[in-house]
Amino acid sequence: MGHVCGKTYNCEKELTLAVIGGKWKMLILWHLGKGGKKRFSELKALMPGITQRMLVNQLRELEQDRIVHREVYPVVPPKVEYSLTEHGKSLMPILDAMYEWGKNYMETVVKGQVKINEATK
Repeated sequence: MGHVCGKTYNCEKELTLAVIGGKWKMLILWHLGKGGKKRFSELKALMPGITQRMLVNQLRELEQDRIVHREVYPVVPPKVEYSLTEHGKSLMPILDAMYEWGKNYMETVVKGQVKINEATK
């Protein structure tokens, strides 16, 4: 079955992290959730640090976990688009909350720490 099926998890939080864990999966989900359907090359362009192999692997895992849908169109050359499933779409409020938390943390803690470090020089 999927990437997480057949494994045992101590709690629901651990399962959630297994499905969306890692920066690449969250970025893939973010781009598909905010920008809609994307082709492989579009996703790759949105994430310049990711290798082609890593993107393929992450998309496969998300597809196996039923978070991402892969649509193959019968045209030449083949056209493949990725989109979020209903389960994938249900993750967007979580990702939105993580984005807001990170933005707030950056503004209040990280930038504040930089100002303190600069003032003590």
